[in-house]
Amino acid sequence: MTPFVGEMIGTMILIVFGAGIGAGSSLKKSYSNNAGWIVITIAWGLAVTMGVFAVGSVSGAHLNPAVTVALAINGDFPWSNVPSYILAQLIGAILGSALIFLHYLPHWKATDDPATKLGVFATSPAIPHTFSNLLSEIIGTFILVLGLLFIGANKFTQGLNPLAVGLLIVVIGMSLGGTTGYAINPARDLGPRIAHFLLPIPGKGGSNWGYSWIPVVGPLLGGALGAVFYKSVFLGKVTGTLWVIVAINLVILLIAYAASKKQSSNMNQSRSAA
Repeated sequence: MTPFVGEMIGTMILIVFGAGIGAGSSLKKSYSNNAGWIVITIAWGLAVTMGVFAVGSVSGAHLNPAVTVALAINGDFPWSNVPSYILAQLIGAILGSALIFLHYLPHWKATDDPATKLGVFATSPAIPHTFSNLLSEIIGTFILVLGLLFIGANKFTQGLNPLAVGLLIVVIGMSLGGTTGYAINPARDLGPRIAHFLLPIPGKGGSNWGYSWIPVVGPLLGGALGAVFYKSVFLGKVTGTLWVIVAINLVILLIAYAASKKQSSNMNQSRSAA
């Protein structure tokens, strides 16, 4: 098995289990309907664990473009391999989503709400607010990458590392996931969103492309920040890259803040006109 195939299969496994709990807990007439947030976060943690167990020895089991880019920024992964890894992750996410569509085939028609169907595939904010939503994804992925790096710095009995990574995903979901559904992974959101757009899901509605950039850009920014923060603070290797990444994060957050202010102003004007 090549690293490309490994990343594709590993991400497919991640989405089968992750989107699977989303479908089971959301779609009507499923025995696991309304399973709750605790079940969802634990299932996503185990989904990552299984993906890492499956292909960790083949590709390193990044399963996440934000992780791939973060490792490349720190010099721990060759930039030349970044495009193929990201492509494999996206393909795997689309394939995993297609399998979940087929697995729950009669339940889509039994479920009326289009937003519920989209929620099986892609994330959405609990409260739409561009700045806060972007910041949530940055913070969540910052913690993810930082956590992956300090977990990797510890010695574990063989086979326990994926369990530690899974627990990290669980605690991120429980603590930080309530705002945006914690994509913390561009492939995890974009791949299934593409699948939602392409698949013949009855009464599916739109794929909310207006929000789709946040779970892509936010994790990439947060992951990069986590990587350079770890290298600078934990390893004491401060480079100019740290300040470049910090500056990029600040500039994009300022743009998002301005967009949020404009959004709020437009909403207030609409209410006044009504």
